[in-house]
Amino acid sequence: MINSSVPHSARIWNYWLGGKDCYEIDREVGDQIRELNPEIVHIARAQRAFLKRAVTYLAGEVGIRQFLDVGTGLPTFDNTHEVAQRIRPEARIVYVDHDPIVLAHATALLTSTPEGATDYIDADLRDPAAILQGAARMLDFDQPIALMLLGIAAHVPDDSAYGIVQRLVDALPSGSYLVFCDSTEVFHPQEMRAMVAQWNQASDNPRVNRSPEQLARFFDGLELLEPGLVSVAQWRPAQSESGTAVEDEPESEDELRKAEVDPQEVDSFGGVAHKA
Repeated sequence: MINSSVPHSARIWNYWLGGKDCYEIDREVGDQIRELNPEIVHIARAQRAFLKRAVTYLAGEVGIRQFLDVGTGLPTFDNTHEVAQRIRPEARIVYVDHDPIVLAHATALLTSTPEGATDYIDADLRDPAAILQGAARMLDFDQPIALMLLGIAAHVPDDSAYGIVQRLVDALPSGSYLVFCDSTEVFHPQEMRAMVAQWNQASDNPRVNRSPEQLARFFDGLELLEPGLVSVAQWRPAQSESGTAVEDEPESEDELRKAEVDPQEVDSFGGVAHKA
């Protein structure tokens, strides 16, 4: 049963993205966190724009047709399958989450082009064996797969996170990719620490910030694509016709769908890496 009186991390994140699947308590806590760290909404939107650019590159220029998106959260717009299948209608996408709220909304994710397919696995990042077993029902592990881990490893606050990600990467075939990002304390350390403290106090899904050096360990053994591990807004930012990035702070889901993200550096670092 979904408890609308307790704030929830997936619904708070959905609220920051301009989604509608949240309750008053989520908006209240989301606003409290935003007061402590005004950058958080920009971080959320920059992370979603990073997902879109990375999937567009992998599906378009690289030709990846399989995506494993772990910690998918609540559906909003430009979800992985929507971006990938616009370019590769035959793309197959498996979403993974263990959240009962996300599970309740899973049918919204399970849309697909006739040529492609989507699936949803009810599994926890801390159980990579279950993820891999479930994903193998739809994905061909003899062909390249893009593993998407966006803002999810922060919810495994100890060093076991490295082994978990390594287990997933080890199972991928040659030619696969890791798309990864997570929160840091590089540009606004006090605000980011205050945000995590407030999040952990109010939410049911604790998280931690990591340094760029700590985040780089998740890419061990892989070849980072240019520009490397950077603030997500700086990963191949979208450009306007004039060659400068477009700045927009959308106020609604429809506006956010159209908006480019200002490539100012935000406290979420990420990258895309190739498995030889």
